[in-house]
Amino acid sequence: MEPITLSSAESLGRQIAETLQATKNIRPLVHNLTNMVVMHITANALLAFGASPIMAHEKAEMDDMLNLASALVLNIGTLDLNTIPAMRMAGSLAKKRGIPTVLDPVGAGASKLRTETSLTLLEEASPAVLRGNASEIMALSGADAKTKGVDSLHDSKDAITSAMLLAERWNCTVSVSGKDDIITDGCRIARISGGSPLMASISGMGCTSTALTAACVAGARHAGFDAFTGAAAAMAAMAEAGSNAAQKANGPGTFFTHFMDELYALSPEKAALRLAELSLANKTDIQ
Repeated sequence: MEPITLSSAESLGRQIAETLQATKNIRPLVHNLTNMVVMHITANALLAFGASPIMAHEKAEMDDMLNLASALVLNIGTLDLNTIPAMRMAGSLAKKRGIPTVLDPVGAGASKLRTETSLTLLEEASPAVLRGNASEIMALSGADAKTKGVDSLHDSKDAITSAMLLAERWNCTVSVSGKDDIITDGCRIARISGGSPLMASISGMGCTSTALTAACVAGARHAGFDAFTGAAAAMAAMAEAGSNAAQKANGPGTFFTHFMDELYALSPEKAALRLAELSLANKTDIQ
């Protein structure tokens, strides 16, 4: 990978800060077709972050709800044969209306249904961002990936080539969560550092990243930036809030409370400092 000049990295940092502030200013409404296990968590995280959540899965009201939405989340965490048609409908409607979609392929690679559904949604919804853990991203690229249920057994850096390939193939930004978060649009690669190991002890932290990504993509669009910037801003917010919460927590229970407080009190400028690296992608890595 070729290094990007310091001025370019500083520019992205400023864009991340502006995106986070814009997201708070416009309070985007994020329509979530999401994981039933974490719906309460992600709704409250969006509220603390300054966005507005709506959790509507019924096809009969999909058209009306998307008329109100600034962004759409498709999260297949609690996938079933009833939610798949609703997600396909929502994704297609959002695509037609130019509403940015964020797809979270929870457990892709763990079952044929999850992998095939994720690929169908990539094709039909054309999401602005594909956000998952390393195992999920690797599985969708066709790489040999190992999972433990819906949890990754790979580090985010293991998925860089897969993320670049998917970004190129589906013309989207790919955001990979891990010890360090990796975001790429196939041309640029950003690395976000921070967070806490305690985040892995809370159900729904990945799903929260996805919800915040949708909010930040809407915020980035309002500020005149692209989905790559929005995805980087969301992960920077997660990293900053997680790091700060861990300093005050005694364990997973208190961590979660402090994490919500830190999202609420987030400093866009301090969060932007979580951008640890920005590089140009080496195209030979994906050939």
